[in-house]
Amino acid sequence: MNESDFLKVVLPFKDKVFRLAKRLLVSIDEAEDATQELLLKLWKNKDKLATYRNTEAYAMTMTKNYCFDRLKSKQANNLNLIHNNYKENETSLEKKIEYVDSVHKVHQLIKNLPDKQRLIIQLRDVEEYDFEEICNIAQMNPTAVRVSLSRARKTIREQLKKQHNHGLN
Repeated sequence: MNESDFLKVVLPFKDKVFRLAKRLLVSIDEAEDATQELLLKLWKNKDKLATYRNTEAYAMTMTKNYCFDRLKSKQANNLNLIHNNYKENETSLEKKIEYVDSVHKVHQLIKNLPDKQRLIIQLRDVEEYDFEEICNIAQMNPTAVRVSLSRARKTIREQLKKQHNHGLN
């Protein structure tokens, strides 16, 4: 496989790899490092890529494993939370602040989920993978994926309700 063929295979899902890494590692710098590491590993194994049924799912699995390894390492203590501001032209400042605040709250709640739930909610609700692909990436059966996703969504929903009601039910 030459460089051109490799880029045709890898570039379509490079951004998804980055977003998954960012969701799991939180830091943009760490996510960029993880993406580069994955691309390097894929390049080193470029001749084997044709043997995989779904190269994208393989890459996402590699990303997940790399990120979990990083989180378990001592260096995980150095990860920092960095957020980007969302900009839209015709929205009032108040609405922008509410939107950014809500997004920030959801990101915080996702960050606090257990690793598997955080991975599954990222793959399903952000990256929009179907359940079969998520099962392959997470190495879980479909029932476990659905249960984990349901629990993650329920946790986020309950926490948001609690915050919006200022802790009152």
